[in-house]
Amino acid sequence: MKYPGEQSFELPPDSAVFGTSDAMKKVKRDLSMIASTDVPVLIQGPSGTGKEIIAKMIHRQSSLAKGPFIKVNCPAIPDALLESELFGYEKGAFTGANTFKPGLIAMANHGTLFLDEIGELSMALQSKLLQVLQDGKFCRIGAHEETYSEARVICASSRDLKHEIETGNFREDLYYRINVVNVSLPALRERSADIPELVEFFRDHFNLLYNRRANPISASLMRLLQAYHWPGNIRQLENMMKRYVILGTETCISNDLAEPAPPSFELDIPDHGPVPLKKITQQAVRRLERQVILKVLQNTHWNRRRAAETLKISYRALLYKIRDAGLSPARPVVPVREGAAEVLPMPKIGHADESKTEESDEIEPMISMAEGKHA
Repeated sequence: MKYPGEQSFELPPDSAVFGTSDAMKKVKRDLSMIASTDVPVLIQGPSGTGKEIIAKMIHRQSSLAKGPFIKVNCPAIPDALLESELFGYEKGAFTGANTFKPGLIAMANHGTLFLDEIGELSMALQSKLLQVLQDGKFCRIGAHEETYSEARVICASSRDLKHEIETGNFREDLYYRINVVNVSLPALRERSADIPELVEFFRDHFNLLYNRRANPISASLMRLLQAYHWPGNIRQLENMMKRYVILGTETCISNDLAEPAPPSFELDIPDHGPVPLKKITQQAVRRLERQVILKVLQNTHWNRRRAAETLKISYRALLYKIRDAGLSPARPVVPVREGAAEVLPMPKIGHADESKTEESDEIEPMISMAEGKHA
């Protein structure tokens, strides 16, 4: 039986969700431990980074996987209606209540209740939700007896809830109830090495969905995709690839990528609350260094020896910095499936004057050493 509000879903493969970035590898490790419990989880990250996908993965891997997964989009429901949607009501409880309604919390019993953008809830609803999280009990509108629900609660927010607490818009006690385990998702610009995998996933998905045969993205366009600042994150990339598959030309998305990136030192500094100078300065330096390295690599057509000479650093140091910054030479990724395995074409690095011996005997060992150092 499928309940109203219950979500049926197919999840993307792990390779598309997590990629190869260190931040997402940590998320993957955390999920395997989180799923085995039933504690509340708070997923935070910019809009469009895939918080709902992560919530569904937690549900799918948990002991509650056979139960319903019910999503509540908090800002999409007017506050006057949200209480009745969450808690339900008895017949005749108010004008227009012609039938009994159990409420989404009750329908999520023995399953997962996903509260998306919980920071949008009014203070009154926050108080009522706190009671549910404390003992699982709540009272429907117009009812005289309490109802019990054993739903696991997963919340998501693109807001800084600690700042919302300081400004008086979010209850501190509720924050600590929902934040038993915290999962933080990075912006797409911070995991640009994962973009080729995401591009291929969306291309395959929309080719199948719309019965198209869009070609793999060219290397030059992939470089633009990886250098772009992605204000809309993965959701923006998804919509861009949908447009590419439907229209079939790279020019339909390349014009959007020409949009200038924000200034290097335009940082997210809160107007109120603590401003950690050391942390923000380190972030600014890393962001500037990444832009400089990427620009030099593009100018040298990804000839890393020439780039190292231009930057006045050792070749080995450049390899370390490329890996730390999540940079990679963009290329079409065309998986060749042999059974369950995928064989990916090896990248052609640099100019013709960089011999195959240099690539196989020197470049790859350096990368392996870098990975060993950072493991």
